[in-house]
Amino acid sequence: MPAPQIRPITSVHVSTKAMPYNHPHPSLEVTGGALHTFLPALKTLSRPYGPFPVIGWNCHVETIFAAFFRSLPDIKLKRECIRTKDDGSVALDWISGDHQLLPPDSPVLILMPGLTGGSEDSYVRHMLLRARSKGWRVVVFNSRGCGDSPVTTPQESHSCPLSGAVSLCNPFNLVIADQDFRKGFNIVYDKALASALCRIFKKHALLFEDMGGEFNIPLAANAKSVRQFDDGLTRVSFGFKSVDDYYSNSSSSDSIKHVRIPLLCIQAQNDPIAPSRGIPCEDIKANPNCLLILTPKGGHLGWVAGPEAPFGSPWTDPVVMDFLEHLERASSNAFPCFSDLKDVQQISEGLNSLEV
Repeated sequence: MPAPQIRPITSVHVSTKAMPYNHPHPSLEVTGGALHTFLPALKTLSRPYGPFPVIGWNCHVETIFAAFFRSLPDIKLKRECIRTKDDGSVALDWISGDHQLLPPDSPVLILMPGLTGGSEDSYVRHMLLRARSKGWRVVVFNSRGCGDSPVTTPQESHSCPLSGAVSLCNPFNLVIADQDFRKGFNIVYDKALASALCRIFKKHALLFEDMGGEFNIPLAANAKSVRQFDDGLTRVSFGFKSVDDYYSNSSSSDSIKHVRIPLLCIQAQNDPIAPSRGIPCEDIKANPNCLLILTPKGGHLGWVAGPEAPFGSPWTDPVVMDFLEHLERASSNAFPCFSDLKDVQQISEGLNSLEV
């Protein structure tokens, strides 16, 4: 398939000039070096966070309810498969017809689902629908093997210029997340995710036939936990000596201090999968590009609260949209940082080597 047309991405300069300051509601913990820069744009934070009765009172009930009972918007998608530098392929799902209906200069939002997730997940589709209603061109980036996308090579790399980013329920510290993942009811999530990983792996097991090195294919294929899967396959793919070495050196918490674009992080205090004690709060406070919103409830990607609860979009969606539109307003006044065909070609090459 021919490569998609990539339009120049503009650099975003967000003014730090004083703006009317909206204090967040006491039910929310909001902090970060970018607090005074972005908080005025997030008007929904002035309202209290009210978890939906019963469902929103327990993190496990909320997590499971959102995963299985949240409404699934009916959206017609068009899939585009792109070949990567390592001869692999990634699946991009666009809203069908948007290439004709939206202006060429519409802002682009890339949605990257979590582990084993894809464009069929309800929280992904709700965000997709909301952004599209605001005139954004939205694409879901399906990790290899996820969302029924193909796996044609065992590895992938990353490089992509962005104007801003939003992180939801991020297990910042993988060592802490791994410790909590093997305790109490969390074992249920661990087994479920391991089972999903094994299903994806077994569909493409022939790719790993006769793999040398430290790969333990039987362990990965029959893993009863995410840790076992990572030990048999993931950590070897990325050159780590052990699964603990992999977790210790791959945590995104170590990267916060290096973030150079606007970043909004939204976490739930009671998230069973992404423990709040692993959030790098001090680094977020020290970085002028970062903002953290911590809700008292929410579970993992649940956030069954707000006017659309319990079956509608999660509480986070309006907040995320306010943040993105603020960045877009800022970028509309910015000068393009890529001015010739060579620069645009480099962007295209970067998009062809993305990693979730």
